[in-house]
Amino acid sequence: MAAVFIQNEPEFDSLLTSESLLVVDCTATWCGPCKLVAPLMDRLATDYGDRAKVCKLDLDENKTVAKRFGIKSIPAVMFFKQGELLETLVGVKPYEEFSSALERAL
Repeated sequence: MAAVFIQNEPEFDSLLTSESLLVVDCTATWCGPCKLVAPLMDRLATDYGDRAKVCKLDLDENKTVAKRFGIKSIPAVMFFKQGELLETLVGVKPYEEFSSALERAL
C-alpha cells in the first residue's frame, strides 16, 4: 500500500477533521532526501494502514500548508491526532523513528 498524495489544502483540512490519526510527509519533486523517506512512508502506510492515514503533500503546490505549520526544511513528516499536531520529524530518519512516533500517537 502506498501513501497517497493530498492534492490541495481543502483536502488536507478535511483529512485533518475526518482521520483520527494522520501522518503527512511534506515533500517536493526536486528534493533528494525526500526520495529516501518516500518508501518509508509507503511502508508505514502498509504497516499501520488499519490505524492511521499516511499521506504525502507536495509543498511546491501547497505552500500555504507549509507556512501554516512552519515547515522550513524537507523532508518533514507531521503526525496529527484528532486534528492536532503532535510531532514533526525533519530530515531523513530510520524507519523505526517514524514508526515510534506513530506508536506514541496511537
